[in-house]
Amino acid sequence: MTATTVSTKTLVKAKEPRSLYTDAVRSLMQKRSAVVGLIMLLVLVFIAISAPIIAPFDPNQQLIGKEEGLKKRSAPCIHLLGCEGPQHIFGVDANFRDFFSRMVYGSQLSLLSGFTSVTFAIIVGTLLGAVAGYVGGGLDNLIMRLMDVLLAFPSLILAIAIVSVLGPGLINALVAIAIVTIPAYARVVRASVLSVKEQEFVTAGRSLGISPAALLFYHVLPNSITPLIVQATLGIGVAIIDVAALSFLGLGAQPPTPEWGSMLSSERNQVFTAPFLVFIPGLAITFVVLAFNLLGDGLRDAIDPRLNRR
Repeated sequence: MTATTVSTKTLVKAKEPRSLYTDAVRSLMQKRSAVVGLIMLLVLVFIAISAPIIAPFDPNQQLIGKEEGLKKRSAPCIHLLGCEGPQHIFGVDANFRDFFSRMVYGSQLSLLSGFTSVTFAIIVGTLLGAVAGYVGGGLDNLIMRLMDVLLAFPSLILAIAIVSVLGPGLINALVAIAIVTIPAYARVVRASVLSVKEQEFVTAGRSLGISPAALLFYHVLPNSITPLIVQATLGIGVAIIDVAALSFLGLGAQPPTPEWGSMLSSERNQVFTAPFLVFIPGLAITFVVLAFNLLGDGLRDAIDPRLNRR
């Protein structure tokens, strides 16, 4: 092998482009807001996973009669700050339960609710959007008009109506939120499929005799899900807010389940007498939604080739 051949191969290897995902991750890590959102999310996931270790009490355990000097809605007491009473970092609620323990376990429910509802909406929305975009014609028109009908209603109002029909409960609330968010994912996937199916590799697949179903699910759809990642990341934050809103209205998680929206609702009248019972769940909801929004914005900038230029 001559030196010229080795030099040429080295040059070609050096100029070989990075993969799309490697470039996207590299670009994501260079965006401070996305890194901050990722760190916030990792902290929340760590708290949720470690809840049995971090929480000093069972979230539903009533401490009345088990601790001397304990009062209803006792203010936060931290021994490191000089408090000599029973230690309760976030205080005690109206039912003499440790509020810190309930907040920690509430992080599990909030994350699980967000991921569950969005996962269901993504599966159904992706299937509907992919079929509508690839088949086209009357089926496309039928599916998208149905999505337009769902989008015509304010999402929270429609979710309230669905839960009112199904009955109050966390599972029904998750189903309602998933239903009202399906159109957003269906429209994103349909638009992406419409673009991808016109590319040359799809035409080549048709000429080789690949079945339409195989071509859609094994070739077109895998190349159409990139925008869905950004939409899903932002959608989880919205889903968590909607779950908290339904629980606040008494249509979601039912007492004594430690859910942030339900905890906020039960103490909403104590904003002046025990403000920590109102502000702490509100700040927790803000924290988790902000984390997903920051991460979603960073993913959008990193994945979109029009924004990710080098």
